[in-house]
Amino acid sequence: MDALEKLRELLPEEQFEKVKAIDNPELHAFLAEWIEWLEPSKVFVCTDSEEDEQYVRWKALYYGEEKMLETPNHTVHYDNYYDQARDKANTKLLVPGGKEIPFLNTKDRDEGLKEIRELMKGVMKGKELFICFFVLGPKNSIFTIPAVQLTDSAYVAHSEFILYRKGYEEFKRLGRNAKFFRFVHSAGELDERKTSKNLDKRRIYIDLVDDTVYSVNTQYGGNTIGLKKLAFRLTIQKAVKEGWLSEHMFLMRVNGPNGRKTYFTGAYPSMCGKTSTAMIPWENIVGDDLTFILPVNGVARGANVEKGVFGIIQGVNPEDDPIIWKVLHSPVEIIFSNVLVKDGKPYWNEMGVEIPEEGENHSGKWWKGKKDKEGNEIPPSHKNARFTVSLEHFPNVDLEALENPCGVEVGGMIFGGRDKDTWPPVREAFDWKHGVITMGASLESETTAATLGKEGVRAFNPMAILDFMSVPLGEYIENYLRFGEKLRKAPKIFAVNYFLRDENGNWLNHKLDKAVWLKWMELRVHGDVDAIETPIGYIPKYEDLARLFKEVLNKDYSREAYEKQFTIRVPELLAKIERIEKIYREKVKEVPEELFRVLEEERKRLLEAREKYGDYISPFVLERA
Repeated sequence: MDALEKLRELLPEEQFEKVKAIDNPELHAFLAEWIEWLEPSKVFVCTDSEEDEQYVRWKALYYGEEKMLETPNHTVHYDNYYDQARDKANTKLLVPGGKEIPFLNTKDRDEGLKEIRELMKGVMKGKELFICFFVLGPKNSIFTIPAVQLTDSAYVAHSEFILYRKGYEEFKRLGRNAKFFRFVHSAGELDERKTSKNLDKRRIYIDLVDDTVYSVNTQYGGNTIGLKKLAFRLTIQKAVKEGWLSEHMFLMRVNGPNGRKTYFTGAYPSMCGKTSTAMIPWENIVGDDLTFILPVNGVARGANVEKGVFGIIQGVNPEDDPIIWKVLHSPVEIIFSNVLVKDGKPYWNEMGVEIPEEGENHSGKWWKGKKDKEGNEIPPSHKNARFTVSLEHFPNVDLEALENPCGVEVGGMIFGGRDKDTWPPVREAFDWKHGVITMGASLESETTAATLGKEGVRAFNPMAILDFMSVPLGEYIENYLRFGEKLRKAPKIFAVNYFLRDENGNWLNHKLDKAVWLKWMELRVHGDVDAIETPIGYIPKYEDLARLFKEVLNKDYSREAYEKQFTIRVPELLAKIERIEKIYREKVKEVPEELFRVLEEERKRLLEAREKYGDYISPFVLERA
């Protein structure tokens, strides 16, 4: 019996007709195999119609995975108390023979597939299976990657409708030409709160051979929303094979003089200012998390992989995040997850508003001082609590750029980390290779007390992508270097650091200074201002920054502040080169030789400068040189 005939037996006629309309035998075989294996009691196939999306929204409420809040279109979802973040230990890349790859969590493919199949056999008995079609990147474009999601969680399906572009019509259009990603998810057995129960059997396996992700016994979005960080592993592999970039980067528009629009991407590890940079009110956001960058006629063009935001809500307050705050308080479609709810209103930690002393949260009924079974005090909302909302609701979104099938020209790429004593606040690379190696591939970020209990430990995180890497790091960097060779006009590369401190531990930057660094970078992309050459790249001239501080923030900027921020700290910079070189020599296989050559050239420049000017070199000294 062929797959289509099997589907005719497995599906009600109306749902069968929806699948039959897509002329893709590979898709039919995949669906037939998994519907039979999962044994759902009911199957619903989602087209791109508003009715089908509405059906999924309703089912999320009907099955108790979401609850209504007081504001129209707002709902709240809770995950199991112990299912609140990405499960790194049980997220594994399935590779033939289980080959070990430095920094990657791998498992033998045959073993992994056998285990996941056993866990998923009949897992949907008594449940409804939702079959959803989406695309990564804008529709019908050079960026488009079709994807099919199977899930028994209406919450997961609902989230994907908010975050991704619908793909049913794209599957119909592409027919047999659709090379698609596949995602199979089950929340598994649910408890009385409708959260995943068997967390000891939580598994997230990414099959790099078949472009398929399996996820079971979990509901948390990072483990279950297939098209997000799970698909990211697949797109990184695809990009390296095909010679483009799939990056953990925002995409934003910086507005230059006389209405000029310049687009930047930016990669920052967690808690380093990525979202706050992308959300500066007078600039425009295209995407906050994932960007595809393709070489088109010698130009790097970027597009947002998604169309929505799955954002961390902790700390969002009216003063620092006016745009997000406004969106979260408007009656647009939003799913809040793992926040405190009292009288139908959501509350979260550090929101700048008085928080009730009791209500419901991710632990169930909550009161101030409540402790979990390990004796830890439970905060009002989880520190990884989220909001899921479409970007179209943001007043500062660049909608034209978001949906442009050709993407936008990338003028600059920014790499930023948390660093108290080494990098200046902003600098520009000498060229593509110098930027890729000394800024991207050398990215480190200090841990915060909130994450590790020990502050200031430098974590190596090249391109802020290490957690999601699916190919050997050496291959990934090699692809980056070769990408630049395909361009007649490579984006300028910049490094930023918003966390510089003086010897007494005082911050040398204000939160909003980043808005000035962005304007300077925009001017540099177009050659509108000169810069000072240093051993580590180009830095701004004092006069240009003083003018920009006045124009952008209406602030005076002193020569003293500038000198402290932009002093070249030779001992710290040399120590960093030592650290980075050691990691690549000892832990990474098949590193491009250029990496060591570029680091050595930087070391030589720093040593020569130290010979001339000493350990700490004022920018004014370099300007006069």
